[in-house]
Amino acid sequence: MIESCQQTRSPTSARGAIEFHDDTFVVDAALIGELLHLPASHVSSLMRAGRITSACERGIDEHAGEFRLSFFYRNRRARLSTDPEGRVLRRSTIDFGDRPIPETPHRPVAQDEDLA
Repeated sequence: MIESCQQTRSPTSARGAIEFHDDTFVVDAALIGELLHLPASHVSSLMRAGRITSACERGIDEHAGEFRLSFFYRNRRARLSTDPEGRVLRRSTIDFGDRPIPETPHRPVAQDEDLA
């Protein structure tokens, strides 16, 4: 398993990658692609097909006012922590290698499916 975690030094430098309106997050496909090691052009179709799944959590206690967005694809999980203005505060990725992803809101992909 390989884990990478990055504290974003300047929240303003990450502005624009995530938008929040009408109780919905819109995340730039380039950012998701970068974290999951995919071309940005593949992200939308993989999401529509249910091959990239996601989850959103609202922070509590010392993380109140923050949101954690998680994206799952194959054996990878990417997480973004953001404030309500869409500034990325932290980002991390985990590649579980040959190990299956722990029980999460993702759909297992059949071995014979065409993967990007």
